[in-house]
Amino acid sequence: MKRLGYSAVKRVIDLIFSTLGLMLASPILIPVMFLVWHHDKHSPFYVAERVGKDFIPFKMVKLRSMVKNADSTGVDSTSVNDMRITPVGQFIRKYKLDELTQLWNVLLGDMSLVGPRPNVIRETDLYTKIERNLLSVKPGITDFASIVFSDEGDILSGQKDPDVSYNQLIRPGKSRLGLFYIQVRSIKVDIFCLVVTVVSFVSREKALSIIVRYLGNLNAPGDLISIASRKASLAPSPPPGSDQIVTFRNMKQK
Repeated sequence: MKRLGYSAVKRVIDLIFSTLGLMLASPILIPVMFLVWHHDKHSPFYVAERVGKDFIPFKMVKLRSMVKNADSTGVDSTSVNDMRITPVGQFIRKYKLDELTQLWNVLLGDMSLVGPRPNVIRETDLYTKIERNLLSVKPGITDFASIVFSDEGDILSGQKDPDVSYNQLIRPGKSRLGLFYIQVRSIKVDIFCLVVTVVSFVSREKALSIIVRYLGNLNAPGDLISIASRKASLAPSPPPGSDQIVTFRNMKQK
């Protein structure tokens, strides 16, 4: 009953803030949408299939920051120097404008404001048994991991194989933070994530320090707090539930 009450309140918050967010963002989104269209005369939206709660796929709406049919390359992870990103797309990605259109998915109920980021099926197929718990809740626009690894493009910059590097450097910590969010999730935690997401636009360092303190208050494991601090250089490590480091994209871990 307690979890049912949480879900109901969470949905009301999602409806209110996604509606307000789309209304407030429209003066920014509409001109940028025109610039994306003007660049190559194609739709300003990128509608991509993602895996949602209970492994059910849905169409996620993003403001397009790459060339048309960029996903035909088969590369899902994107570095800041990815040649597929358009000039307008660089601006969109810098200010995370491509995430704003996902408020539409929140409004529809495919996503929530707060929750683990949705992934492509090629990545969820690689999930370990433990990581599959990430799909027990609705995916979200932000959470602990989204803030901690908001520099994903910089991490993957210059990597020979961005997808393998993502699985080695980002996925292990991102999945652990997502699983911890699911363990402690509440309206209070959701509000915290939303507030710190706003803080991160002003100062990422400040946002990380706030998260570290908050995780400590939630009795998170010490090594997870260390990951969230991002003070140490990222090194290849296995994802949760596995003792093997990913060495190629199709490598499944059970």
